[in-house]
Amino acid sequence: MESNIENAHKGDALKVPNHLAVTMDGNGRWAISHGKLRSHGHKAGTDALRRLVEYSIKYDIKYLTVFSFSSENWSRPKEEVNFILRLMRNYVASDLEKLDDNNVNIKIIGERAGLDKQIIKLIEKAENTTSGNSGLQLIIAFNYGGRGEIARATRNIAKKILDGKLSISDIDENTISDELYLSDVPDPDVVLRTSGEYRFSNFLLWQSAYSELIFIDDYWPDFNEEIFINILKEYAGRERRFGGVEAK
Repeated sequence: MESNIENAHKGDALKVPNHLAVTMDGNGRWAISHGKLRSHGHKAGTDALRRLVEYSIKYDIKYLTVFSFSSENWSRPKEEVNFILRLMRNYVASDLEKLDDNNVNIKIIGERAGLDKQIIKLIEKAENTTSGNSGLQLIIAFNYGGRGEIARATRNIAKKILDGKLSISDIDENTISDELYLSDVPDPDVVLRTSGEYRFSNFLLWQSAYSELIFIDDYWPDFNEEIFINILKEYAGRERRFGGVEAK
């Protein structure tokens, strides 16, 4: 039986992006607006992530990249950072088996040097457990920053030049793309940010050059299927020209 939401939008033009990238913003403000601690907002945000993964599988999105923890987030209060890390551990512990059963392939991008050994083990467990799956690729950006990613790519290219494996004249956009974390993943069709903020915040700076940007006022913990469908409707109305004249 179709859900009420599906019935309500029956006949509407929906277009499913191949790759959806999401900045899950507004957990803290959601909590404050409900008279709760910021930790409650992060917990509710984790529940919203579970819903997003379910919708992505249901509507056959191939790649889903979520910004879970930036390289700048370490500057937050220690208690909040520790709570977020506990949520991450709990998410893997409670959801990994279900994600694996649903054929989800997990990839975690971001700087791993300097991370706690237990966090690295958790990352490796999630990736190794689901490495053979061919369904939704869930890409989690953890300890990630777009500028840092580009700097890392530049260092790798410089090393190849010093080692004689690459000539300066060979460097083009593809050379840089090949050194990024998502070198084997198509660029995002849609970059979504919640909570009414209108900025990239150092997320997928290179990859988002021609992405459709969608900003919504809803706080991340309020994310639901109706909001998701409205995003598909918004995307259906966009014309992607990639710098040309005719839409592609």
